[in-house]
Amino acid sequence: MEDAEYRRIFASKLRYYMNLNGKNQMDLMRDLNLSSSTVSSWCTGQKLPRMGKIQMLADYFGINKSDLIENKVAHPISKSAKVIPAGFDPMPDMSEVPLVGEIACGQPITAEENLEGYVSVPECWHADFALICRGKSMEPKIHDGDLVAIRAGLQIENGQVAAVRIGDEATLKRVYRYPERLILRPINEDFEEIVLEGEEINRASIEGKAVGLCRDM
Repeated sequence: MEDAEYRRIFASKLRYYMNLNGKNQMDLMRDLNLSSSTVSSWCTGQKLPRMGKIQMLADYFGINKSDLIENKVAHPISKSAKVIPAGFDPMPDMSEVPLVGEIACGQPITAEENLEGYVSVPECWHADFALICRGKSMEPKIHDGDLVAIRAGLQIENGQVAAVRIGDEATLKRVYRYPERLILRPINEDFEEIVLEGEEINRASIEGKAVGLCRDM
């Protein structure tokens, strides 16, 4: 098996057990005394840890070392899975989608379609990819730094939030489409809407509808 495939399998398993146990990268950094760059490189499949570190992670999650490195279906419940208290819903089934860069929530910024890794979002969202928002034009609904899941191919109704590409740039706005006009409207009234008319409309491409967001506490 190629080294890249080993890294991909390990990263996928690591993210699975993190989600299963309600852990994020900050938890691993704090609990295991790891640097942010180290944890990020493991989660994105850029690097494969040494066997000693893999054993440390296995002990942390209460699983076997092979559960993190072998290409097999993970058991649905790990030994360290938390008991769900009464009155709380269980964590939803999650799916991994590519994180494909950043999208502006202010003046549009260049959005390069470079894969930055994978993130887990609720499977029921049926998302195709995710983007990190920057800016304050969509507050208070969407904040700077929020991860927004996007589903491509859906019909966008007027007033719905969508990722829209204008040339080589992209922005997240409420979309209003008319025969000769496309309006991209922010939620924050301190920001101006983007209006495209006539031939300018051809410069715009709706990448997909926003179907959910994740936010750090």
